[in-house]
Amino acid sequence: MTPAFRTSSFTCAGNRLVFDEYGDGEQLIVYMHGLLIDSDINRGIAKALADRGNRVVLLDLLGHGRSDKPTHASAYRIDAYSDQVFALLDELGVEEAVLGGMSLGANVSLFAGSRQPRRVRGMVLEMPVLEWATPPSALLFASLLLLVRYGRTPARWVSSLVRSLPETRYALINSLLHAAALPPEVMAAILHGVLVGPVAPTQEERAGINAPALVLAHGNDVIHPFDDAANLVARLPHAQIFRARSPIELRLRPDRLTDVIAAFVKDVWARPRNGEAEPVPAHQTRAHDHAG
Repeated sequence: MTPAFRTSSFTCAGNRLVFDEYGDGEQLIVYMHGLLIDSDINRGIAKALADRGNRVVLLDLLGHGRSDKPTHASAYRIDAYSDQVFALLDELGVEEAVLGGMSLGANVSLFAGSRQPRRVRGMVLEMPVLEWATPPSALLFASLLLLVRYGRTPARWVSSLVRSLPETRYALINSLLHAAALPPEVMAAILHGVLVGPVAPTQEERAGINAPALVLAHGNDVIHPFDDAANLVARLPHAQIFRARSPIELRLRPDRLTDVIAAFVKDVWARPRNGEAEPVPAHQTRAHDHAG
């Protein structure tokens, strides 16, 4: 039976952050959402992994979902988000977890792995945003920032209209609606903070991350290019890559990819923790694309 989730909150740096827990297994996974969207987009993943015996926590990062939404950009640096992850682990009373997420969540996990490696058992990095993505993502987000900042009146009208819409049966659609419903001043602050801060750890910092990593990537996406994922796997000491069929496969048809994630998490927790991850076999560092 699919477990129901439990909602809790805690305070980090004076802000209230909300999270949901699925399952009661000893293998803890913290999975995070992408930029502007929220935990609703990951509910299917959390249920599937909890059904496989894991304890899964979905965190709404600051400015997203049900968490507080300050309007100053300095609160939204991606590197600072890793502090919220460690505060969550403290709130849960655990020393370490497998961290992961899509896009923004993947980059936050990378920062966490570079800053407090002893607390990061492993990483599931779905569609990381790195060097090849910088020009198109900067263009997209800067344009959106200008739109919500200088078109604040129509943007406020649109967000108010979206907030009046009822929830749907589909978590993916709900998450997108929640993003569109963000007040323009909050959206502008989030985008500004992300644009002015570092997007990911440096190449040298990545090379020092010893946590095992599973990188999920796909083609035909300028914001999450496959080359970024492949280059990341080449840089991380203990990483493997798995090719998704599309950016929404994990949300619409999750079984194939959640099987891969579950197997990775099981292997990570089965390894003895002695300060060094065991090397990933060479054949696992290549991109896999299994049929059906």
